[in-house]
Amino acid sequence: MELHTYYRSSASYRVRIALNLKELTAEESYVHLSKNGGEQFGAAFDAVNPQHLLPVLEIDGLVLPQSLAIMEYLDETRQGAPLLPPDPAGRARVRALSQMIAADIHPINNLRVLKYLGAELNASQDQKNAWYRHWVALGLDALERQLVGNPATGRFCHGDTPGMADCCLVPQLYNARRFDCDLSGYPTLLAIDAHCAELAAFRAAHPDLQPDAE
Repeated sequence: MELHTYYRSSASYRVRIALNLKELTAEESYVHLSKNGGEQFGAAFDAVNPQHLLPVLEIDGLVLPQSLAIMEYLDETRQGAPLLPPDPAGRARVRALSQMIAADIHPINNLRVLKYLGAELNASQDQKNAWYRHWVALGLDALERQLVGNPATGRFCHGDTPGMADCCLVPQLYNARRFDCDLSGYPTLLAIDAHCAELAAFRAAHPDLQPDAE
C-alpha cells in the first residue's frame, strides 16, 4: 500500500486520518505541490494521476485518486474502526457532510485556484485571502447549521465515534486557521474538532508531524 501525499494537502490529511483510524500503515511517497513549479506536474506523478491532484493510494493492484473514494474503499475492504455508519440513512448523512466539505468548500479554495487568481486574474494576496475567507465562511455556516441540534450529531459529526465526515472536517479547520478565518461562530464544529484532537489517530496525521513537513 502506497500513499502519494503532501503534508499540507488537506485531502491527503483526510486519508492519513482514515488510515490511522483503521490502524493501517501505508508507505508514503511525497509530492511537493509548490517546489520546482509543482512536482505533481512532473512526468513521474503524471503517470500516476493525470489530474495532478493528491492524494493517490496504490492498493490491491489499484491506483485510487480522490480522498472520499479512497476512504470508502478502505472501509469496504479493511477491518478496523468503521468510517461510515451501518445504516443507509446514517451513511447518506455522513456522505453528505463529507461532500459539503470535500466537494463544496475545499475545491474553491485549494492551491491551484488560489494560484490562478494571482497569476491569471492579478488578484493581490489580500484579495485571495478575502476570496478564501468568503467561501469558507459560507460553507462552514451551512455545516454548523446542519450539525447543531441534530440528534444524530454527538461528540463527532455523526454519533460518538469518529468517521469520514470528521476526517474531512479537521483538515478544513486546520486550513481555515492558516488563513486566519474567524471560527468563533461555529461552536459545534470547534467542539467536534477538540474531541478529534484528543485521539491519537488525528494527532499523528497532523501536517506538522509529517516527515515532509517544512
